[in-house]
Amino acid sequence: MKKLFLFLTLAVMSVCLVIPSQVFAEKVLKLGFGDPINSDQGAIAKQFKYLVEGYTGGDVKIQLFPGSALGNETEMLQNTRSGELDLCMLSVPNLSPFSRKINILTFPYVIKSMRDAVTITTGKLGAQWNDILQKEAGIRILAWTYSNFRHLTNSKRKITSMADLKGLKVRVPQNALMIASYEAWGANPTPMAWPETFTALQQGVVDGQDNPYIVNYTMKFQEVQKYITPLHYQFSLQPMIIGEKHFQKMDQNLKDILIRAGIEAQQYCVLFQMEESEKALQAMLDAGMEYSEFSDEDKMIQVAKENVWPEYYDKVGGKDAVMEVVAELEKADKARQAQ
Repeated sequence: MKKLFLFLTLAVMSVCLVIPSQVFAEKVLKLGFGDPINSDQGAIAKQFKYLVEGYTGGDVKIQLFPGSALGNETEMLQNTRSGELDLCMLSVPNLSPFSRKINILTFPYVIKSMRDAVTITTGKLGAQWNDILQKEAGIRILAWTYSNFRHLTNSKRKITSMADLKGLKVRVPQNALMIASYEAWGANPTPMAWPETFTALQQGVVDGQDNPYIVNYTMKFQEVQKYITPLHYQFSLQPMIIGEKHFQKMDQNLKDILIRAGIEAQQYCVLFQMEESEKALQAMLDAGMEYSEFSDEDKMIQVAKENVWPEYYDKVGGKDAVMEVVAELEKADKARQAQ
């Protein structure tokens, strides 16, 4: 864990900020997000709040609005783009309507580990996504929430193979790649807004859903789901964003503080995830959920890469765009192994 934290520190500290002492005009910035306050999103939000308020001597305050209090992710995104909302956190799939290339982050099995997730969101690749979103969506990424892989829960049956997915109604975000992945494996993916998910699971409108362990636990899905199965097709990344026009109107010192606080909160998020994820899984098992593993996830990887990837190359800027990202991840992995 210490090695990964050091790796993250070196990866994200691409800027060195020296912030002079200054009295800031009193300001309140609102930060909205969809998950509960005790989730991954809540953890990074609270750390960001602590840092910003500390660096500004309390002159700038961050007001937190968890649990979709300010609307669903799409609504918060639109309001953040326009400057009506200062900051929000949302999943990458909900950014995809505004940027084709960002959807590379949702290609099944592109990200294979937490280290890959850090590599793909920092350094050269991290700068690439930020540049794309500033130009195409009018937003800037201040931090990335690392929520880990989206593991499958359901109320119907124990899942031990791809064949067990046949006909299973799985809630997914409105993301074509996620829908295509489940369809390729024989499931019945059902796009649904996040605030509607718990009730849909409770009422049997859908059989299951996928999210990281901490999200599953803090959303109390163990109350309406019986089975949990680790799945590694997609790593859940949830950037904290600010409208670019709104950001550019700010005092330079405040800009620097927001950037620095984002970097440091992002580092904190990795440690939170590594320490709390297994605790969340154990708590769900203690609550009565049954755990099982796929015996043939290698087959699911093959199906995804052969049947899903080629259908979506043109939708994210071409096959070369995907292969460039894959090559960067492989390069970073080889460099780590050589150390």
